[in-house]
Amino acid sequence: MTPIPPPEPRNAAGEIRRVGVEIEFAGLPPRDTAELVRGLFGGEIVTVSAHRLKVHRTRWGDFIIELDTQYAHPDDEVLNTGPKDDTEWERQRHQMRVDFHTRTRELIGDVVTGLVPTEIICPPVPWDELDQLDALFGALQGHGAKGTDASLLYGFGLHLNPEVPSLEVAAVLDHLRAFLLTAEWLREQIDIDITREVLPHANPFPKPYALKVLAPNYAPDVDTLIGDYLEYNPTRNRELDMFPLFACLRQDYPHPLFTHRLVKPRPTFHYRLPNAQLSEPGWGSVVEWNRWVEVEKLAADPQRLAERATAYVIKHTRSPILRWLQKLRGWMGAT
Repeated sequence: MTPIPPPEPRNAAGEIRRVGVEIEFAGLPPRDTAELVRGLFGGEIVTVSAHRLKVHRTRWGDFIIELDTQYAHPDDEVLNTGPKDDTEWERQRHQMRVDFHTRTRELIGDVVTGLVPTEIICPPVPWDELDQLDALFGALQGHGAKGTDASLLYGFGLHLNPEVPSLEVAAVLDHLRAFLLTAEWLREQIDIDITREVLPHANPFPKPYALKVLAPNYAPDVDTLIGDYLEYNPTRNRELDMFPLFACLRQDYPHPLFTHRLVKPRPTFHYRLPNAQLSEPGWGSVVEWNRWVEVEKLAADPQRLAERATAYVIKHTRSPILRWLQKLRGWMGAT
């Protein structure tokens, strides 16, 4: 399958826009997965800790492969905190503490392997090379990796991190509006797994927030855009997580989530909606990228975007009686 070109294929610097891809799955531990990645894309495997590895220097950069739980990995705060003083005894105590912590986390990882997913965090890939990255998905299928629909316990997802075409607030707002208007269609196309519907990781935006953002007179500056988002969405668990982009736009914004260790500032949208459909032949990052491009097409069409936003606001602010009468007319017309 060929990636569909977005309306704006290059970033503000004139370079081909790139897409970060993250995939969760079961059935293949991190070490075997790293070997698989190296076999496909070259590079060198580096062991960061027992359950976290990197494949360095592939054609696109570094892949990270790890068990998707923080408790299987040593805590950087523990590792990076030095001895309380420079005495030999304190240095030994510190080293024993680090060794015990590292071994404990390794044992936790051994226990939960098979219960928590393995995750591959791919380096940013040019959007027009995503079809080459999809060799990874075929290889995972061939080596027994299990996706979302393999079990009711597997709430696994695929995340896309498309580089934004522009960091201008108006452009960011247009894409956010386009997503709000396209989200229902995306959910229908993806057929969100029931497990992922129950889990909070990719929740829809609340309707009051959508109505605020889609109002024709909504023209915020960057701080207002971020503040309104936080008011209605004080969580990373949204189908389109805007925190990485907002943290890139305003790293010093005074809110705890902007310093959360899982919020990494980057000029991308963090699109969390797709399932990990590893049982579906031909499925991969291109399928989900091509769906995402529909958001960008709408964002790039000001007239259609405004018309659809107006229609959405009218539909969802009508009185219950008017909505009931419209439904009644629809039923009568169908008979």
